[in-house]
Amino acid sequence: MARFGTVLTAMVTPFDENGDLDLDRAQRLARYLVANGNEGIVVAGTTGESPTINFQEQRDLIMAVREAAPGVSLVAGAGSNDTRTSVKNTEMATEAGADAILSVTPYYNRPSQAGLLEHFRASAAATELPIILYDVPGRTGRKLETATIVRLSEVDNIVALKDAAGDPAETANLIAQLPEGFEVYSGDDSLTLPFLSVGVVGVVGVVTHYVGQVMADMIAAYNDGRVADAIELNQRMLPAFAHFGYEDAPSPVPTKSMMNMLGIPVGACRLPMGPAPDDIDTRSKAVLAALELVAA
Repeated sequence: MARFGTVLTAMVTPFDENGDLDLDRAQRLARYLVANGNEGIVVAGTTGESPTINFQEQRDLIMAVREAAPGVSLVAGAGSNDTRTSVKNTEMATEAGADAILSVTPYYNRPSQAGLLEHFRASAAATELPIILYDVPGRTGRKLETATIVRLSEVDNIVALKDAAGDPAETANLIAQLPEGFEVYSGDDSLTLPFLSVGVVGVVGVVTHYVGQVMADMIAAYNDGRVADAIELNQRMLPAFAHFGYEDAPSPVPTKSMMNMLGIPVGACRLPMGPAPDDIDTRSKAVLAALELVAA
C-alpha cells in the first residue's frame, strides 16, 4: 500500500467571480475528488496557484479541505524559492491539520545541489510530518539530482518524491538506490503507466480531477498483473493527457475549464496564469465528449 494512497490530485484552488478564495467551492471540489477515485488531495501546491495565494489563504484552504475530507490523505504545498518562507509555510500547514507536506524545488533562482540539500533539510526540521519532495525542472529551472534525492532520503521525515522530471529511465536508477520505504509518485499523469513499470507507487495528478477513477483502475490493473487492461485504461485517458496544458493555456487553466464544464465551479485562474483563451471551453467540451463525460 502506498503511504498516501495510489491516486492523489493536486487540487486547483477555487476562486469566485471576483478572484477571491472561495472556501465553499473548495470543500465541494474536495468532496467530489474523494467520490471520484482519489485517496489523497494536495492543496495549495503549484497547480493550486500557490505563488498567488497569501499565507492566510493557504491556512484557510488547508483547514477547509481538512474539514470536508477527513478520511483522506491531506498533503499541503508549502514550498517556496525562499527557505525561510518554506519553513514558515511548513509550520503553518502542520498546525492547520495537514497529514504531509509537499515541498517543491525552489524556482527561478536555480540554487546549487548543496543549496537544495540545506533548503529541504531546513523544511524537514520545521515539522514532524512526512515530507514529499517535488521535482519539476520544467517549471523550476533546476533538476533535483538523483544523488541529492538519495542524500535527502536519509532525513527521517523525508519519505517520498513527486517525480515530474519526465525521465522514467533515470527514475528507475533513482529507485534502485533509495532505501526501503521511500516512495516515488509519478508527477506526470501521462507517464504514470511507464513509471509503474520502474517502481512508482502511485500518482499525484492533475487530470485526475476528472479521470481519477480511471487512473485508480489503471493502477490497480497493473498491480494485479492485468497489463493489457492497464494499457486499455491508459489509452482511454489520452484525451485528458493531451488537455493538461497548452502554450496559450498552461496548467491549471484547462483543468479549471473542465471542472467548470462539469458543474463543479472553480472560477478562473489568477494572473499571471490567465486570461484563458476564448476557445478553452470549446476544447474542454471536445475532451469531455471524447471521455464520454457529461457537461453540466
